[in-house]
Amino acid sequence: MKISNIDLGEKPVMLAPMEDVTDTSFRLICREQGADMTYSEFVSADALIRNIAATTRKLHIDERERPTAIQIYGREVEPMVEAAKIVAEAHPDILDINFGCPVKKVAGKGAGAGMLRDIPRMLEITRAVVRAVDIPVTVKTRLGWDANSKIITTLAEQLQDCGIAALTVHGRTRSQMYTGEADWTEIARIKDNPRFTIPLIGNGDIRGGADAEAAFSRYGVDGVMIGRAAIGAPWIFRSVRTFLDTGIGMEPSVAEKFALLRRQIAESMANIGNEMKGILHIRRHLAASPLFKGIADFRPVRIAMLRADTAAELYSILDKVQNEILI
Repeated sequence: MKISNIDLGEKPVMLAPMEDVTDTSFRLICREQGADMTYSEFVSADALIRNIAATTRKLHIDERERPTAIQIYGREVEPMVEAAKIVAEAHPDILDINFGCPVKKVAGKGAGAGMLRDIPRMLEITRAVVRAVDIPVTVKTRLGWDANSKIITTLAEQLQDCGIAALTVHGRTRSQMYTGEADWTEIARIKDNPRFTIPLIGNGDIRGGADAEAAFSRYGVDGVMIGRAAIGAPWIFRSVRTFLDTGIGMEPSVAEKFALLRRQIAESMANIGNEMKGILHIRRHLAASPLFKGIADFRPVRIAMLRADTAAELYSILDKVQNEILI
């Protein structure tokens, strides 16, 4: 699959953009584990043009993680164009437009998935951003606003006509948020349109190699994107890639998984420059990690792990859990 001149190989698997998750360190780990491409956290166009430090930091790219995309969101044409130009100066491989984030603070203000209620403006923003930069522009969106407005088949062609280089579709409506099951049949209908010719990336409920293979073989997408299943489990990309390439599901060892979690903790503290803030940042990964699922009587340990406020305490808890699993 190619996005413009960027060759991602056959059946590429990508890390989805996620706020407070896909920082530079996590993206690099996922690339090392087999992700074919990564996406930044959401970058607010309004905050970017105001030069807010916390936002501009999101533009940092480690050369080892390429190819990578920076994703922006906003609801007005001019700020989105200005932000796109700023992003282009950071030299990502791709600029992605977020028309899919369902959270209230984004969609409720008309940005992200909120644009699904104002298609003319969505298309106007897309055309303007494509014209404003020289790098490939892609879009990530959802099926529609709600069950009564699944417009993605028509919308996909409209977005293509704006000049985007690829389209990612999350198989849920905005109203669904992240509940229920992703509807891949709706994603497949986009590929049934002979006028739709750009790469299509499917997103939603890819939890392992079999899910990814079904997305390619049953629904005909050109690439798949993994989001929530990667939180606290960057090794999922190695597992999925191995399954797609060999048909065999292979999991890293328990020791390897714990080593990756420890690395995430260490790099979070180093990148933020503060032990406590680094630990707070990584708690979302620890809370979501499948590594701890199924452990008997784990609740007290989980609480202690998520309350730990020093690296020494946190590493000590992880050591005990790892030793118990390996006994």
